[in-house]
Amino acid sequence: MSSEKYKIVVIGGGPGGYPAAIHAAIRGAKVALVEMDKLGGVCLNRGCIPSKALINCATIYDKMKTASEIGIDLAVSAKVNWPAMLKRKDKVVSTVVGGVNSLMKSHGVDVYNGYGEITGKNEVTVTDDNDKVTTLQAENIIIATGSRPMNLSAFPLDGKAILSSDHLLEMQQLPQSMLIIGGGVIGCEWASMLAMLDVKVTMVELMDRLLPLEDAGTSEQIRREFKKMKIDIRTGVKVESIKSGASGINAKLSDGSNIEATQALLSVGRAFNVEDLGLEKLKIKQNPNGSIKVDKHMRTNVKNIYAVGDVAGVVLLAYTATAEGIVATDNILGDKRTIDYKAVPSVIFTHPEIGSVGLTEEQAKEDKREVTIGRYPMRALGKAHAENEIAGECKVIGDAKTDKILGVHVVGPHAADVIHTAVLAVHQGMTVTELGEMIFAHPVISEAIMEACHDVHGMSIHLAAKRKPEPKPATRKKPALAGK
Repeated sequence: MSSEKYKIVVIGGGPGGYPAAIHAAIRGAKVALVEMDKLGGVCLNRGCIPSKALINCATIYDKMKTASEIGIDLAVSAKVNWPAMLKRKDKVVSTVVGGVNSLMKSHGVDVYNGYGEITGKNEVTVTDDNDKVTTLQAENIIIATGSRPMNLSAFPLDGKAILSSDHLLEMQQLPQSMLIIGGGVIGCEWASMLAMLDVKVTMVELMDRLLPLEDAGTSEQIRREFKKMKIDIRTGVKVESIKSGASGINAKLSDGSNIEATQALLSVGRAFNVEDLGLEKLKIKQNPNGSIKVDKHMRTNVKNIYAVGDVAGVVLLAYTATAEGIVATDNILGDKRTIDYKAVPSVIFTHPEIGSVGLTEEQAKEDKREVTIGRYPMRALGKAHAENEIAGECKVIGDAKTDKILGVHVVGPHAADVIHTAVLAVHQGMTVTELGEMIFAHPVISEAIMEACHDVHGMSIHLAAKRKPEPKPATRKKPALAGK
Protein backbone atom coordinates (compact mmCIF):
# COMPACT_ATOMS: atom_id res chain seq x y z
CA MET A 1 0.00 0.00 0.00
CA SER A 2 1.42 3.37 -1.05
CA SER A 3 0.44 6.87 0.06
CA GLU A 4 0.52 10.32 -1.60
CA LYS A 5 -0.42 13.76 -0.27
CA TYR A 6 -2.61 16.20 -2.22
CA LYS A 7 -4.27 19.57 -1.75
CA ILE A 8 -7.39 18.20 -3.49
CA VAL A 9 -8.50 14.69 -4.37
CA VAL A 10 -11.41 14.48 -6.80
CA ILE A 11 -13.47 11.28 -6.90
CA GLY A 12 -15.06 10.94 -10.35
CA GLY A 13 -13.72 11.99 -13.75
CA GLY A 14 -16.92 13.19 -15.43
CA PRO A 15 -17.87 16.75 -16.41
CA GLY A 16 -17.97 17.78 -12.75
CA GLY A 17 -14.73 16.12 -11.67
CA TYR A 18 -12.18 16.52 -14.43
CA PRO A 19 -12.73 20.30 -14.96
CA ALA A 20 -12.47 20.79 -11.17
CA ALA A 21 -9.14 18.94 -11.16
CA ILE A 22 -7.74 20.88 -14.12
CA HIS A 23 -8.94 24.21 -12.70
CA ALA A 24 -7.23 23.46 -9.39
CA ALA A 25 -4.02 22.49 -11.17
CA ILE A 26 -4.08 25.73 -13.20
CA ARG A 27 -4.30 27.59 -9.89
CA GLY A 28 -1.22 25.78 -8.60
CA ALA A 29 -2.70 23.08 -6.39
CA LYS A 30 -1.42 19.51 -6.27
CA VAL A 31 -4.35 17.44 -7.47
CA ALA A 32 -5.31 13.80 -7.88
CA LEU A 33 -8.34 12.43 -9.69
CA VAL A 34 -9.80 8.98 -9.09
CA GLU A 35 -11.87 7.33 -11.83
CA MET A 36 -13.00 3.70 -11.95
CA ASP A 37 -13.92 3.75 -15.64
CA LYS A 38 -12.98 6.10 -18.48
CA LEU A 39 -12.39 9.82 -18.08
CA GLY A 40 -15.32 11.96 -19.20
CA GLY A 41 -18.00 10.16 -17.22
CA VAL A 42 -21.50 9.57 -18.57
CA CYS A 43 -21.44 12.75 -20.66
CA LEU A 44 -18.52 11.82 -22.87
CA ASN A 45 -18.90 8.05 -22.84
CA ARG A 46 -22.62 7.19 -22.50
CA GLY A 47 -24.58 10.44 -22.75
CA CYS A 48 -24.10 13.83 -24.36
CA ILE A 49 -21.40 13.04 -26.91
CA PRO A 50 -22.34 9.57 -28.22
CA SER A 51 -26.06 10.36 -28.36
CA LYS A 52 -25.45 13.60 -30.25
CA ALA A 53 -23.19 11.79 -32.71
CA LEU A 54 -26.03 9.39 -33.48
CA ILE A 55 -28.61 12.19 -33.58
CA ASN A 56 -26.47 13.94 -36.19
CA CYS A 57 -26.47 10.77 -38.32
CA ALA A 58 -30.24 10.46 -37.99
CA THR A 59 -30.76 14.13 -38.90
CA ILE A 60 -28.66 13.82 -42.06
CA TYR A 61 -30.57 10.69 -43.08
CA ASP A 62 -33.88 12.43 -42.44
CA LYS A 63 -32.83 15.39 -44.59
CA MET A 64 -31.85 13.05 -47.42
CA LYS A 65 -35.44 11.79 -47.56
CA THR A 66 -36.53 15.25 -48.72
CA ALA A 67 -33.42 16.15 -50.72
CA SER A 68 -35.46 16.49 -53.93
CA GLU A 69 -37.38 19.39 -52.32
CA ILE A 70 -34.20 21.49 -52.38
CA GLY A 71 -32.98 20.41 -55.81
CA ILE A 72 -30.83 17.40 -54.96
CA ASP A 73 -31.65 14.13 -56.71
CA LEU A 74 -30.05 11.09 -55.12
CA ALA A 75 -28.82 8.37 -57.46
CA VAL A 76 -30.16 5.75 -55.04
CA SER A 77 -32.39 5.91 -52.01
CA ALA A 78 -30.67 6.65 -48.71
CA LYS A 79 -30.26 3.63 -46.42
CA VAL A 80 -29.47 3.39 -42.71
CA ASN A 81 -26.22 1.60 -41.90
CA TRP A 82 -26.56 1.29 -38.13
CA PRO A 83 -23.26 -0.57 -37.53
CA ALA A 84 -21.42 2.20 -39.40
CA MET A 85 -23.20 4.82 -37.29
CA LEU A 86 -22.09 3.01 -34.13
CA LYS A 87 -18.54 2.86 -35.42
CA ARG A 88 -18.53 6.61 -36.07
CA LYS A 89 -20.06 7.23 -32.62
CA ASP A 90 -17.27 5.22 -31.00
CA LYS A 91 -14.63 7.16 -32.96
CA VAL A 92 -16.09 10.49 -31.84
CA VAL A 93 -16.16 9.33 -28.21
CA SER A 94 -12.59 8.01 -28.42
CA THR A 95 -11.34 11.31 -29.84
CA VAL A 96 -13.02 13.43 -27.17
CA VAL A 97 -12.01 11.14 -24.27
CA GLY A 98 -8.46 11.04 -25.61
CA GLY A 99 -8.45 14.83 -25.51
CA VAL A 100 -9.37 14.80 -21.81
CA ASN A 101 -6.57 12.32 -21.05
CA SER A 102 -4.11 14.64 -22.80
CA LEU A 103 -5.38 17.62 -20.81
CA MET A 104 -4.86 15.80 -17.51
CA LYS A 105 -1.26 15.03 -18.43
CA SER A 106 -0.68 18.56 -19.71
CA HIS A 107 -1.80 20.11 -16.42
CA GLY A 108 -0.02 17.62 -14.20
CA VAL A 109 -3.11 16.03 -12.63
CA ASP A 110 -2.33 12.57 -11.20
CA VAL A 111 -5.00 10.12 -12.38
CA TYR A 112 -5.67 6.96 -10.37
CA ASN A 113 -7.73 4.25 -12.06
CA GLY A 114 -9.84 2.39 -9.54
CA TYR A 115 -12.69 2.65 -7.06
CA GLY A 116 -12.37 5.59 -4.68
CA GLU A 117 -13.69 5.41 -1.13
CA ILE A 118 -13.48 8.09 1.56
CA THR A 119 -11.92 6.18 4.44
CA GLY A 120 -11.22 9.21 6.61
CA LYS A 121 -11.82 12.94 6.71
CA ASN A 122 -8.51 13.45 4.89
CA GLU A 123 -8.11 10.06 3.23
CA VAL A 124 -9.24 8.42 0.01
CA THR A 125 -8.49 4.76 -0.66
CA VAL A 126 -8.25 3.62 -4.28
CA THR A 127 -8.67 -0.05 -5.22
CA ASP A 128 -7.85 -0.95 -8.83
CA ASP A 129 -8.98 -3.93 -10.91
CA ASN A 130 -6.04 -5.99 -9.64
CA ASP A 131 -6.99 -5.25 -6.00
CA LYS A 132 -3.97 -3.01 -5.57
CA VAL A 133 -4.74 -0.45 -2.86
CA THR A 134 -3.40 3.11 -2.86
CA THR A 135 -4.08 5.56 -0.05
CA LEU A 136 -4.26 9.26 -0.92
CA GLN A 137 -3.92 11.91 1.78
CA ALA A 138 -6.21 14.83 0.94
CA GLU A 139 -6.53 18.23 2.55
CA ASN A 140 -9.82 18.51 0.65
CA ILE A 141 -12.06 16.07 -1.22
CA ILE A 142 -14.51 16.72 -4.07
CA ILE A 143 -17.12 14.03 -4.72
CA ALA A 144 -18.19 13.99 -8.38
CA THR A 145 -19.46 10.45 -8.84
CA GLY A 146 -22.49 11.36 -10.97
CA SER A 147 -25.61 9.31 -11.60
CA ARG A 148 -26.93 6.37 -13.61
CA PRO A 149 -30.23 5.42 -15.29
CA MET A 150 -32.88 4.64 -12.70
CA ASN A 151 -34.05 1.05 -12.51
CA LEU A 152 -37.63 0.16 -11.51
CA SER A 153 -38.33 -3.11 -9.75
CA ALA A 154 -41.54 -3.50 -11.76
CA PHE A 155 -39.59 -3.32 -15.05
CA PRO A 156 -36.03 -4.51 -14.34
CA LEU A 157 -33.47 -3.56 -16.96
CA ASP A 158 -32.17 -6.68 -18.70
CA GLY A 159 -30.48 -5.18 -21.76
CA LYS A 160 -32.64 -7.32 -24.06
CA ALA A 161 -36.35 -6.58 -23.73
CA ILE A 162 -36.15 -3.60 -21.36
CA LEU A 163 -33.31 -1.18 -22.02
CA SER A 164 -31.71 1.90 -20.54
CA SER A 165 -30.22 4.69 -22.64
CA ASP A 166 -26.82 3.05 -22.01
CA HIS A 167 -28.07 -0.13 -23.68
CA LEU A 168 -29.39 1.77 -26.70
CA LEU A 169 -25.93 3.17 -27.42
CA GLU A 170 -24.59 -0.38 -27.79
CA MET A 171 -27.49 -2.23 -29.46
CA GLN A 172 -26.19 -4.00 -32.54
CA GLN A 173 -29.28 -3.53 -34.69
CA LEU A 174 -32.17 -1.12 -34.84
CA PRO A 175 -35.49 -2.52 -33.59
CA GLN A 176 -38.59 -2.38 -35.77
CA SER A 177 -40.48 -0.68 -32.94
CA MET A 178 -39.72 0.86 -29.56
CA LEU A 179 -41.88 1.63 -26.53
CA ILE A 180 -40.41 4.59 -24.61
CA ILE A 181 -41.51 4.84 -20.98
CA GLY A 182 -41.04 8.44 -19.89
CA GLY A 183 -41.50 11.65 -21.87
CA GLY A 184 -38.66 13.65 -20.37
CA VAL A 185 -35.51 14.92 -22.07
CA ILE A 186 -33.79 11.59 -22.70
CA GLY A 187 -37.01 9.88 -23.76
CA CYS A 188 -37.86 12.65 -26.23
CA GLU A 189 -34.36 12.78 -27.71
CA TRP A 190 -34.37 9.04 -28.35
CA ALA A 191 -37.95 9.11 -29.67
CA SER A 192 -37.01 11.79 -32.18
CA MET A 193 -33.82 10.04 -33.28
CA LEU A 194 -35.38 6.59 -33.65
CA ALA A 195 -38.36 7.98 -35.56
CA MET A 196 -36.01 9.72 -38.00
CA LEU A 197 -34.34 6.32 -38.52
CA ASP A 198 -37.74 4.79 -39.43
CA VAL A 199 -38.31 2.97 -36.13
CA LYS A 200 -41.96 2.90 -35.05
CA VAL A 201 -42.05 4.73 -31.70
CA THR A 202 -44.70 4.79 -28.97
CA MET A 203 -44.25 7.07 -25.94
CA VAL A 204 -45.97 6.73 -22.58
CA GLU A 205 -45.77 9.59 -20.07
CA LEU A 206 -47.44 9.61 -16.67
CA MET A 207 -47.87 13.40 -16.66
CA ASP A 208 -50.40 15.12 -18.90
CA ARG A 209 -47.80 16.28 -21.44
CA LEU A 210 -44.35 15.54 -22.80
CA LEU A 211 -41.44 17.48 -21.29
CA PRO A 212 -43.45 18.48 -18.20
CA LEU A 213 -40.60 20.66 -16.87
CA GLU A 214 -40.51 22.82 -19.99
CA ASP A 215 -42.92 25.62 -20.87
CA ALA A 216 -46.36 24.29 -21.83
CA GLY A 217 -46.06 25.99 -25.23
CA THR A 218 -42.83 24.11 -25.91
CA SER A 219 -44.45 20.81 -24.96
CA GLU A 220 -47.35 21.46 -27.32
CA GLN A 221 -45.07 22.30 -30.23
CA ILE A 222 -43.01 19.16 -29.70
CA ARG A 223 -46.21 17.10 -29.48
CA ARG A 224 -47.31 18.48 -32.86
CA GLU A 225 -43.94 17.81 -34.48
CA PHE A 226 -43.77 14.29 -33.03
CA LYS A 227 -47.23 13.60 -34.43
CA LYS A 228 -45.93 14.60 -37.88
CA MET A 229 -43.13 12.06 -37.36
CA LYS A 230 -45.82 9.42 -36.66
CA ILE A 231 -44.77 8.99 -33.02
CA ASP A 232 -47.67 7.54 -31.01
CA ILE A 233 -47.97 9.63 -27.82
CA ARG A 234 -49.89 8.45 -24.75
CA THR A 235 -49.96 10.93 -21.86
CA GLY A 236 -51.70 10.81 -18.49
CA VAL A 237 -51.32 7.03 -18.27
CA LYS A 238 -48.76 4.65 -16.84
CA VAL A 239 -47.36 1.28 -17.80
CA GLU A 240 -48.68 -1.31 -15.35
CA SER A 241 -46.92 -4.40 -16.63
CA ILE A 242 -44.59 -5.62 -19.38
CA LYS A 243 -44.45 -9.17 -20.65
CA SER A 244 -41.71 -10.28 -23.01
CA GLY A 245 -41.97 -13.02 -25.60
CA ALA A 246 -40.26 -14.35 -28.69
CA SER A 247 -41.52 -11.51 -30.88
CA GLY A 248 -40.97 -8.65 -28.44
CA ILE A 249 -42.78 -7.08 -25.51
CA ASN A 250 -46.40 -6.43 -24.62
CA ALA A 251 -47.15 -3.56 -22.25
CA LYS A 252 -50.43 -3.09 -20.42
CA LEU A 253 -51.38 0.52 -19.66
CA SER A 254 -53.51 1.91 -16.84
CA ASP A 255 -56.24 2.90 -19.31
CA GLY A 256 -56.70 -0.74 -20.30
CA SER A 257 -54.91 -0.51 -23.64
CA ASN A 258 -51.96 -2.64 -24.75
CA ILE A 259 -48.82 -1.76 -26.70
CA GLU A 260 -46.72 -4.24 -28.60
CA ALA A 261 -43.13 -3.38 -29.53
CA THR A 262 -39.82 -5.03 -30.23
CA GLN A 263 -38.23 -3.52 -27.12
CA ALA A 264 -38.86 -0.94 -24.39
CA LEU A 265 -36.70 1.96 -23.24
CA LEU A 266 -37.04 2.85 -19.57
CA SER A 267 -36.38 6.58 -19.24
CA VAL A 268 -37.82 7.70 -15.91
CA GLY A 269 -34.97 9.51 -14.20
CA ARG A 270 -31.53 9.07 -12.66
CA ALA A 271 -30.17 7.36 -9.55
CA PHE A 272 -27.24 8.87 -7.62
CA ASN A 273 -23.90 7.08 -7.36
CA VAL A 274 -23.41 7.25 -3.59
CA GLU A 275 -22.99 3.59 -2.68
CA ASP A 276 -19.79 2.48 -0.92
CA LEU A 277 -18.33 5.99 -0.88
CA GLY A 278 -17.92 6.13 2.89
CA LEU A 279 -20.64 8.73 3.47
CA GLU A 280 -22.08 6.92 6.48
CA LYS A 281 -18.72 6.61 8.22
CA LEU A 282 -18.17 10.38 8.13
CA LYS A 283 -21.88 11.12 8.66
CA ILE A 284 -22.07 13.14 5.43
CA LYS A 285 -25.69 14.25 5.09
CA GLN A 286 -27.88 13.23 2.16
CA ASN A 287 -31.09 14.66 0.75
CA PRO A 288 -34.32 12.61 0.92
CA ASN A 289 -33.79 11.50 -2.71
CA GLY A 290 -30.35 10.10 -1.89
CA SER A 291 -28.20 12.89 -3.35
CA ILE A 292 -25.52 14.52 -1.21
CA LYS A 293 -26.61 17.67 0.64
CA VAL A 294 -24.47 20.72 -0.12
CA ASP A 295 -24.58 24.42 0.73
CA LYS A 296 -24.32 27.34 -1.72
CA HIS A 297 -20.52 26.84 -1.85
CA MET A 298 -20.95 23.13 -2.83
CA ARG A 299 -19.65 22.11 0.63
CA THR A 300 -21.12 19.17 2.56
CA ASN A 301 -21.62 19.25 6.33
CA VAL A 302 -17.99 18.06 6.63
CA LYS A 303 -16.14 21.30 5.97
CA ASN A 304 -13.30 19.98 3.77
CA ILE A 305 -15.52 17.69 1.66
CA TYR A 306 -17.50 18.99 -1.31
CA ALA A 307 -19.93 17.43 -3.79
CA VAL A 308 -20.67 18.59 -7.34
CA GLY A 309 -22.65 17.53 -10.39
CA ASP A 310 -25.48 15.01 -10.49
CA VAL A 311 -24.52 13.47 -7.14
CA ALA A 312 -25.23 16.82 -5.46
CA GLY A 313 -28.76 16.68 -6.87
CA VAL A 314 -29.20 20.40 -7.63
CA VAL A 315 -29.40 20.53 -11.44
CA LEU A 316 -28.61 17.30 -13.27
CA LEU A 317 -26.80 18.68 -16.32
CA ALA A 318 -23.23 18.15 -17.50
CA TYR A 319 -22.48 21.84 -17.86
CA THR A 320 -23.82 22.78 -14.44
CA ALA A 321 -21.59 20.02 -13.06
CA THR A 322 -18.61 21.76 -14.65
CA ALA A 323 -19.61 25.12 -13.18
CA GLU A 324 -20.14 23.56 -9.74
CA GLY A 325 -16.76 21.83 -9.86
CA ILE A 326 -15.00 25.12 -10.58
CA VAL A 327 -16.93 26.90 -7.80
CA ALA A 328 -16.03 24.15 -5.32
CA THR A 329 -12.36 24.38 -6.30
CA ASP A 330 -12.31 28.16 -5.94
CA ASN A 331 -13.86 27.93 -2.47
CA ILE A 332 -11.25 25.37 -1.43
CA LEU A 333 -8.49 27.68 -2.66
CA GLY A 334 -9.73 30.67 -0.68
CA ASP A 335 -12.37 32.40 -2.81
CA LYS A 336 -15.92 32.76 -1.50
CA ARG A 337 -17.94 31.85 -4.56
CA THR A 338 -21.49 30.68 -5.13
CA ILE A 339 -23.26 29.51 -8.26
CA ASP A 340 -26.14 31.37 -9.88
CA TYR A 341 -28.71 28.92 -11.23
CA LYS A 342 -31.21 31.49 -12.55
CA ALA A 343 -29.58 31.63 -15.99
CA VAL A 344 -28.84 27.92 -16.57
CA PRO A 345 -29.92 27.01 -20.10
CA SER A 346 -31.86 23.87 -20.92
CA VAL A 347 -31.09 22.34 -24.31
CA ILE A 348 -32.84 19.33 -25.81
CA PHE A 349 -31.67 17.74 -29.06
CA THR A 350 -35.00 16.65 -30.48
CA HIS A 351 -36.03 17.52 -34.02
CA PRO A 352 -36.64 20.42 -33.92
CA GLU A 353 -34.24 21.41 -31.15
CA ILE A 354 -35.30 23.09 -27.90
CA GLY A 355 -33.51 25.77 -25.92
CA SER A 356 -34.84 27.57 -22.86
CA VAL A 357 -33.69 29.74 -19.97
CA GLY A 358 -35.38 31.30 -16.97
CA LEU A 359 -38.98 30.84 -15.90
CA THR A 360 -41.76 29.14 -17.80
CA GLU A 361 -45.03 31.05 -18.14
CA GLU A 362 -46.57 28.79 -15.50
CA GLN A 363 -43.71 29.38 -13.04
CA ALA A 364 -43.85 33.14 -13.55
CA LYS A 365 -47.58 33.20 -12.79
CA GLU A 366 -47.13 30.92 -9.77
CA ASP A 367 -44.56 33.47 -8.58
CA LYS A 368 -47.34 36.09 -8.73
CA ARG A 369 -45.70 37.92 -11.64
CA GLU A 370 -47.79 39.91 -14.07
CA VAL A 371 -46.40 38.69 -17.37
CA THR A 372 -46.33 39.90 -20.94
CA ILE A 373 -45.72 37.44 -23.76
CA GLY A 374 -44.08 37.86 -27.15
CA ARG A 375 -43.92 35.17 -29.84
CA TYR A 376 -42.25 34.83 -33.20
CA PRO A 377 -42.72 31.79 -35.46
CA MET A 378 -39.74 30.27 -37.24
CA ARG A 379 -41.74 30.21 -40.47
CA ALA A 380 -41.50 34.01 -40.50
CA LEU A 381 -37.69 33.84 -40.77
CA GLY A 382 -35.92 33.90 -44.12
CA LYS A 383 -33.09 31.74 -42.73
CA ALA A 384 -35.54 29.07 -41.59
CA HIS A 385 -36.97 28.86 -45.11
CA ALA A 386 -33.47 28.80 -46.60
CA GLU A 387 -32.67 25.78 -44.42
CA ASN A 388 -36.07 24.18 -45.06
CA GLU A 389 -36.64 24.06 -41.28
CA ILE A 390 -39.66 26.22 -40.47
CA ALA A 391 -41.15 24.41 -37.45
CA GLY A 392 -41.15 26.06 -34.04
CA GLU A 393 -41.18 29.51 -32.48
CA CYS A 394 -39.48 31.77 -29.97
CA LYS A 395 -41.42 32.82 -26.88
CA VAL A 396 -40.27 35.66 -24.62
CA ILE A 397 -41.79 36.14 -21.17
CA GLY A 398 -41.43 39.60 -19.67
CA ASP A 399 -42.38 41.19 -16.36
CA ALA A 400 -45.21 43.65 -17.12
CA LYS A 401 -44.12 46.00 -14.32
CA THR A 402 -40.33 46.06 -14.74
CA ASP A 403 -39.93 44.84 -18.35
CA LYS A 404 -37.26 42.41 -17.08
CA ILE A 405 -36.85 39.21 -19.08
CA LEU A 406 -38.24 36.33 -17.02
CA GLY A 407 -37.79 33.52 -19.52
CA VAL A 408 -37.10 32.69 -23.15
CA HIS A 409 -38.16 29.47 -24.87
CA VAL A 410 -37.02 28.52 -28.38
CA VAL A 411 -38.17 25.58 -30.49
CA GLY A 412 -36.61 25.34 -33.93
CA PRO A 413 -33.39 24.90 -35.91
CA HIS A 414 -30.20 25.44 -33.88
CA ALA A 415 -32.26 26.30 -30.76
CA ALA A 416 -29.58 24.81 -28.50
CA ASP A 417 -27.13 27.41 -29.83
CA VAL A 418 -29.56 30.28 -30.33
CA ILE A 419 -30.72 30.25 -26.69
CA HIS A 420 -27.36 31.53 -25.43
CA THR A 421 -28.17 35.06 -26.54
CA ALA A 422 -31.08 34.91 -24.10
CA VAL A 423 -28.94 33.21 -21.43
CA LEU A 424 -26.62 36.23 -21.41
CA ALA A 425 -29.61 38.58 -21.23
CA VAL A 426 -31.14 36.75 -18.24
CA HIS A 427 -27.76 36.49 -16.54
CA GLN A 428 -27.22 40.25 -16.88
CA GLY A 429 -30.76 41.13 -15.82
CA MET A 430 -31.63 42.81 -19.12
CA THR A 431 -35.08 44.10 -20.01
CA VAL A 432 -37.12 42.94 -22.97
CA THR A 433 -36.61 46.36 -24.56
CA GLU A 434 -32.82 46.23 -24.12
CA LEU A 435 -32.54 42.81 -25.75
CA GLY A 436 -34.88 43.83 -28.57
CA GLU A 437 -32.80 46.91 -29.29
CA MET A 438 -29.69 44.84 -29.98
CA ILE A 439 -28.76 44.74 -33.66
CA PHE A 440 -28.98 41.15 -34.85
CA ALA A 441 -27.38 39.92 -38.06
CA HIS A 442 -29.57 38.84 -40.97
CA PRO A 443 -30.45 36.22 -42.00
CA VAL A 444 -29.98 34.19 -38.82
CA ILE A 445 -32.26 32.10 -36.62
CA SER A 446 -31.40 34.31 -33.62
CA GLU A 447 -33.53 37.07 -35.15
CA ALA A 448 -36.51 35.21 -33.70
CA ILE A 449 -35.42 36.37 -30.22
CA MET A 450 -35.27 40.01 -31.30
CA GLU A 451 -38.65 39.83 -33.02
CA ALA A 452 -40.28 38.05 -30.07
CA CYS A 453 -38.96 40.81 -27.78
CA HIS A 454 -40.55 43.43 -30.03
CA ASP A 455 -43.77 41.41 -30.07
CA VAL A 456 -43.96 41.66 -26.27
CA HIS A 457 -44.76 45.35 -26.85
CA GLY A 458 -46.70 44.81 -30.09
CA MET A 459 -43.85 46.29 -32.15
CA SER A 460 -42.63 43.36 -34.29
CA ILE A 461 -42.16 44.67 -37.84
CA HIS A 462 -42.26 41.25 -39.47
CA LEU A 463 -45.54 40.05 -37.96
CA ALA A 464 -48.94 40.90 -39.35
CA ALA A 465 -50.70 43.70 -37.52
CA LYS A 466 -52.81 42.51 -34.63
CA ARG A 467 -56.44 43.54 -34.78
CA LYS A 468 -57.19 46.14 -32.20
CA PRO A 469 -60.57 46.06 -30.43
CA GLU A 470 -63.10 48.42 -31.91
CA PRO A 471 -63.61 51.48 -29.68
CA LYS A 472 -66.99 51.49 -27.98
CA PRO A 473 -69.23 54.44 -28.91
CA ALA A 474 -69.43 57.08 -26.21
CA THR A 475 -72.61 56.98 -24.16
CA ARG A 476 -74.53 60.27 -24.54
CA LYS A 477 -75.67 61.85 -21.34
CA LYS A 478 -78.71 64.05 -21.00
CA PRO A 479 -77.73 67.68 -20.42
CA ALA A 480 -78.27 68.90 -16.91
CA LEU A 481 -81.24 71.17 -16.44
CA ALA A 482 -80.49 74.79 -15.75
CA GLY A 483 -80.41 75.61 -12.09
CA LYS A 484 -79.92 72.01 -11.06
